Amino acid sequence: MNVARLFEALQNEIKRRPYLLRLEMLEQTPRLLKVRLHISPELFVQVYRNDQYDSTNLALVHNGRRIYGRDQLCGNWHRHAGIQPDSHDVSQEGQKSVDLDEFLNEIEAVLASSGLP
Repeated sequence: MNVARLFEALQNEIKRRPYLLRLEMLEQTPRLLKVRLHISPELFVQVYRNDQYDSTNLALVHNGRRIYGRDQLCGNWHRHAGIQPDSHDVSQEGQKSVDLDEFLNEIEAVLASSGLP
């Protein structure tokens, strides 16, 4: 996943998933992208990609706090999940590489189990 492909995927997902109310562009350069996909006023998905450092951060944020996420640095992934979303899950499942579609599918499950919109 690079910035150009991620930006294209974001455009597709915002059209495909009606619960994503709007895309807020926070920063964009040819090698860096940071956006928020708003679900409600206090709930959003933050997507960050930096091609120069080969890093990706995907997070579900509720009331200013990450409640779920997946991060990648230099090809290595870890997950932030469960009751301690600040800890790193480096289990086999936690290290699984995900694209935007897969991450959004995961957060749909998190939202449903949490009773969030």
